[in-house]
Amino acid sequence: MSRFKLTIQYDGTLFFGWQKQENARTVQGEVERALQNIIKSSQRIPVHGSGRTDTGVHSIGQVAHFDLVTRLRDEELRDALNAHLSQDCRIMSIVKVPNNFHARFDAIKRCYRYQCYIGDSIFYRNQAWCLDVPDLRKLNRLATLLIGEYDFTTFSKKRSDQQNNLCTIFQAEWKGQGDFVNFLITGNRFLHHMVRYLVGTMVKICKGNLSKDGFQSLLLRPKKNAQVQKAPPQGLFLEKVHYFD
Repeated sequence: MSRFKLTIQYDGTLFFGWQKQENARTVQGEVERALQNIIKSSQRIPVHGSGRTDTGVHSIGQVAHFDLVTRLRDEELRDALNAHLSQDCRIMSIVKVPNNFHARFDAIKRCYRYQCYIGDSIFYRNQAWCLDVPDLRKLNRLATLLIGEYDFTTFSKKRSDQQNNLCTIFQAEWKGQGDFVNFLITGNRFLHHMVRYLVGTMVKICKGNLSKDGFQSLLLRPKKNAQVQKAPPQGLFLEKVHYFD
């Protein structure tokens, strides 16, 4: 039995997120079905992701692993999987890894990009949040406050199984790139909807609906059920997951 690490790219528009669900199309479910088709098995082959992405969220570098007995070379297995996947999901690479590797628990950093579109084309509505031109300097003054370790309870969806809400943020910045304004954030972990709540609230502040001090207060004095704005899912991309060499 060999363990395989795979990097997956997908357009989340038509998926109900990463995690396998009954009667819903998900990325995990689609990859597992492709594996079953390849080896002609009726048994599920679990694919473990580095983390969940929600309905409508995209990935450039989702990482997952699975265990399989096969004579196929890594590239042959990748090509076979892609032949059984839809056009909005693609395996970018597959490599054999030690059997103790775990896509979720061995990850040390995760990088997300939230994409905002400030142009007038209609073609980016499924890959960006369409906005008026924001104040980049103001956004970056807010983003700087996020660096460090904080309890992000305020900026997350409440979950009964979530005991620890501490996250360490290594990078948080806004960058303008042509008709796009992107928020780049890297952390050791992220809570449910956390990036979307942070983006939505920062944009809200730029519109004058909340002060910088108010934002900092939400960060320093976490509380459940706070009135924070959540950005829509289509602008969010999981860009990369980092592991120890």
